Amino acid sequence: MSSNGDDFDQEKSAVVRDTELFSNSPLNLKNDGHLTIVDRGSSDNESSFADHEPKKFYFWQFNGPSGIDLDSIATQYSVFDDPALAKHYQPCREYENLHRFDPSVRWTWREEIALLRKLDVRVMLFVGFMFGALQLDRGNISQANADNFLKDLSLSTNDFNNGNTIFTICFLLSELPSQLISKKLGPDRWVPTQMVLWSIVAFSQFWLSGRSSFYATRALLGVLQGGFIADCTLYLSYFYTATELPVRLAYFWAADTLANIIASFLGFGILHMRGIRGYSGWRWLFLIEGLITLIVGFLAYGMMLPAPTKSQSRFRGKKGWFSEREELILVNRILRDDPSKGDMHNRQPINWTNLWYSLSDYDLWPIYIIGFTFFMSTNSVATYLSLTLRSIGFSTFQTTLMGLPYQVGGLLTMLLVTYSSQRFNERCFHGILSQLWALPNLVALRSFGSHSSRWSKYAVQEY
Repeated sequence: MSSNGDDFDQEKSAVVRDTELFSNSPLNLKNDGHLTIVDRGSSDNESSFADHEPKKFYFWQFNGPSGIDLDSIATQYSVFDDPALAKHYQPCREYENLHRFDPSVRWTWREEIALLRKLDVRVMLFVGFMFGALQLDRGNISQANADNFLKDLSLSTNDFNNGNTIFTICFLLSELPSQLISKKLGPDRWVPTQMVLWSIVAFSQFWLSGRSSFYATRALLGVLQGGFIADCTLYLSYFYTATELPVRLAYFWAADTLANIIASFLGFGILHMRGIRGYSGWRWLFLIEGLITLIVGFLAYGMMLPAPTKSQSRFRGKKGWFSEREELILVNRILRDDPSKGDMHNRQPINWTNLWYSLSDYDLWPIYIIGFTFFMSTNSVATYLSLTLRSIGFSTFQTTLMGLPYQVGGLLTMLLVTYSSQRFNERCFHGILSQLWALPNLVALRSFGSHSSRWSKYAVQEY
């Protein structure tokens, strides 16, 4: 994609880039499928590339993936190492990291793994923390239901259904506009602003008075929270390669489930505040958790980086988070992995031509459909879990804590399935497996009658 959006020849040529690159590469494929360096009379610098592709590894592998020489070259061969191709993939003049772009830079696996560890601590950890804050404000409506939320506001279950529908529609409709704003302003500016704005709405639910105010806050929360996940993914793509990003997104979603676990304990304590100054526990829940998100939002202004080479600030220190050497590695490893990331400034807006080109990419439409429908079968159970538990006789505080097995089991299952999917490099059947797991449990829930054991109903919903 060109920087002005009017010429897509470069984007089209990327379809055959891999074939061209391999034919000109000093890397040949052995019979066993592994890459090896073949010296074609080039200089030492030109032939100094990694002898294998990057290997995935996880947070418990402190020294990186097994079976590699940490002091060997980690630099991957790319279009920038072929003079015939390099001229077509140079970063644009406006690219924010251009001053650190240097195709001649080489680095070792030891340096790359150490840098990844720093990125995980400095960047990934706080992004997960922000996602957890989102889940606090997005999911506390379920805990509020455990504390007579509907009864206190004279709302029916249908009113609650309508509120959820309003939230979901507003969330979906704001996804694309939010991402366009993020691309123009930069995720480091827009994401904190989103958090501050929705946290104000979230803690304002302390003063809910009835159906109208309930619907209004549901709509505003949907509008302001929509696009947050995609904006964070865009931000992470500035620091991680295509090989590394899926693992980090698994951590990202793990933070969501972990936040639900923490929220259950928070809710248990906060709901005990019912009666303080004459207010219901759910009102204190909205107020306190909304203020927590507000603090995280203000912190995000200082913690989120404009670019990998712009970590210096009053908040982060005059020297910043990364040395010049680390910035060189950061920028060049990202561009070697995906040269198109240098086509635009990270605060450059998407024009209508680029937007239409993306939307008309019909190869992605099946992915959109899967994303739209994948959680339909299980989300309704999670949304109405607290109402269901109250309706079958469990108390407010029992209901708050009884969601914990569901969350812990979900976290462990997600990490296990993610690991298996990465280990075997397979996505389709792992996705189908989760739906097959849910199906018999949904059938059981539908078949339960009024005389069925409440513990049986609870067990099926937890699984």
